[in-house]
Amino acid sequence: MDSTDTSPALAGQDARNGLTDSRLLIVDDDTRFRDRLARAMGARGFDVTLADSVAAGVEASRAATPAFAVVDLRLGDGSGLDVVQALREARPDARAIILTGYGNIATAVAAVKAGAIDYLTKPTDADQVEAALLAPEGEMPAPPDQPMSADRVRWEHIQRIYEQCDRNVSETARRLNMHRRTLQRILAKYAPRG
Repeated sequence: MDSTDTSPALAGQDARNGLTDSRLLIVDDDTRFRDRLARAMGARGFDVTLADSVAAGVEASRAATPAFAVVDLRLGDGSGLDVVQALREARPDARAIILTGYGNIATAVAAVKAGAIDYLTKPTDADQVEAALLAPEGEMPAPPDQPMSADRVRWEHIQRIYEQCDRNVSETARRLNMHRRTLQRILAKYAPRG
């Protein structure tokens, strides 16, 4: 994409971060999420490259040296932090954020030490990702206009663990430290609004 493009995302890059290209690397092994985010970020003016593993992410970081990256923390072949480190070595001014379904303080600290500028927990949307990528250096992005409710975040987390346990209710309940019948009632309900 030409650096003279005046789309809002590119204008934001130039004004806020001094970056003149729109190359974005998305590394996530969740195919549906990765493809949905890629379409949304492409519509915002980013030139998107996709990878589904640490190895592919490291290779893309070195070959394409993107200006931006969105990297899942836990990938099938290792930690997304390795991708962030490779990107920072290839391009020190790159702006990377870590996405994870397992938010905790220790992981957030590790992500920042590896060179990530922000840390977002899944589920997240393209607006939050774009805000984090384009936020002025050292500033937190503004909160979303309509953040998910606590009930929705909880439901999404339970659904994610349930899927990762191959839809095994007993294993999911064990991992969530929850009674099996309670989990079954939650799974039988529709997703909360908001």
